[in-house]
Amino acid sequence: MTTLKIAMLHLNAIAGKLEHNRRLIERGVDTALKAGATWIITPETAVSGLQFSHLIGTAWIEPQPDAWSLDLGRRVSEADAYLFLGQPERGSDGLFYNTVFVLGGGYGTIGSQRKMIVHSDGWSSFGEEIKPVVIDQINVGIMICADAYTNKVADGHLAQGAQVLVAPSAWGPGLYGPEGEWEQRSRETGLPVFVCNRTGEDKTVKFWEAQSMVIHRGERLLTHKTRRSEALIFEWDFEAQSLVSKDFEVVALEEQ
Repeated sequence: MTTLKIAMLHLNAIAGKLEHNRRLIERGVDTALKAGATWIITPETAVSGLQFSHLIGTAWIEPQPDAWSLDLGRRVSEADAYLFLGQPERGSDGLFYNTVFVLGGGYGTIGSQRKMIVHSDGWSSFGEEIKPVVIDQINVGIMICADAYTNKVADGHLAQGAQVLVAPSAWGPGLYGPEGEWEQRSRETGLPVFVCNRTGEDKTVKFWEAQSMVIHRGERLLTHKTRRSEALIFEWDFEAQSLVSKDFEVVALEEQ
């Protein structure tokens, strides 16, 4: 099968509200699976919210996958699906990392990518390795938010055979907001870029106007912004490297 249904969860992840965010992710996963999605993508730091450290510190951060993540991984595995989950992790070196894990294909994770370009958020360390994750013979490069700021991460994935760049992000417009970086990385590599952004706001950043996008050859094919948590569902043909859907199928995630 070369055509996959993909769901991007455009979430209002509240900083420091771990249980709220986990329940929201679970609703998003259930909604995506019900719609028949094979890949489910969450934004950067979907579990913790972006600016969480001044609220709850870092002592809670564990090595990953934790019990909750494993349970979620089992859920998507049973549906022959995969989940890109953005959450902090404690490394074996004792340092903290801003990481996206790919869950599915059984128990545990089939791959992960730590954020390479880290700004002064006060808690996370720089990732050191760029390596695509292989999902059913598709090489997937993960480019977390500001990793798109330069060509280093995208080119690193391309050199290792990446066929698509998945970009979980928490990057809103305004001062230091995105200025065409995702489009430029797509143009340079020739790869599609699936940008899963978010909504809401944190201490110093507002995401209400942030856009999730499907980009190819530097062109925005689909864009969407929202003030509520939603699943954005589309189909992509990996053999033809082309968009099948005419627009996102948008499903609201009722926040309880």
